[in-house]
Amino acid sequence: MNSFTGYIYLFFAIILGITANGYLKATDGFTKIGPAFLCSLLIVLCIFCIARAMINLPVGFAYATYGGLTITAVTLFGIFKYNQVPNIYGVIGITLIVIGVVMVNYLGKVN
Repeated sequence: MNSFTGYIYLFFAIILGITANGYLKATDGFTKIGPAFLCSLLIVLCIFCIARAMINLPVGFAYATYGGLTITAVTLFGIFKYNQVPNIYGVIGITLIVIGVVMVNYLGKVN
């Protein structure tokens, strides 16, 4: 497996993480079996993909990218789907997360 394959797995981990987190509200605290099963399956597939991505990508890079992009996308999902607009501190926090991901990806060096 080469680094390109690692990026493909990372991409799918991010998509699956976003989708799984999007279904969490629909599970109603994991009391609704259909959405709960789907959410659980997506989380397992997400963890599989991130683990496969880490075979060829540095752990810090892979997890920072996965976490930052997933958090940002789920926040946007909450804004558009549930009209849950974050306050100024939430916006600043999300902005700092995005800046951190950019710094890790473009400025961070792994020995």
